[in-house]
Amino acid sequence: MTKRTEAKHKIDRRLQVNLWGRAKSPLNKREYGPGQHGQRRKKPSDYGVQLMAKQKLKGYYGNISERQFRRYYEEAMRRKGDNGENLVGILESRLDAIVYRMKFAPTVFASRQFVSHGHVSVNGRRVTIPSFMVKVGDTIEVRSKSKQMASLKEASESPERDVPDYVQVDHTKFAGELKRVPGLKDVPYPVQMEPNLVIEFYSR
Repeated sequence: MTKRTEAKHKIDRRLQVNLWGRAKSPLNKREYGPGQHGQRRKKPSDYGVQLMAKQKLKGYYGNISERQFRRYYEEAMRRKGDNGENLVGILESRLDAIVYRMKFAPTVFASRQFVSHGHVSVNGRRVTIPSFMVKVGDTIEVRSKSKQMASLKEASESPERDVPDYVQVDHTKFAGELKRVPGLKDVPYPVQMEPNLVIEFYSR
């Protein structure tokens, strides 16, 4: 088991939520945090609430590094409109997030690996950077040599989740596009996300 996979299981228990809504989440068996003090409950401070909101959102997208996540916050602040909505739109425009939404991979972690191993092209060009920013109208396609992968077929046929309406995909061709940048209410998060609290955390 890789460190990345181990981290995935620990994130759920640390945050005490089934972050990706998966049946295999360890939280389904133990609804408390890890360690000998995991079952203790105490009311979090305002800072704690904001920190938890940040950790949930950051963890959901494959445990993005703090440095990169802060850059997304800064970009969200530069854009016009609601900063929290801007942040969600940026995160959902990542290539690995789009590949996950298109059901080309079963998890966000697998999606990141799928991209970094060179299985995906954007507008006909191979892209191996999971954080690559997809624009509305860009065509995302699984490369020809990768379309026979058993894991790809399994992920696309999984009934565990649906493809959201801001993404268009053809699973017979394993290709699709980003139709529009989504807002918070459009994204099918299994748990409540509070991007405005994330903005407050960084604005302190």
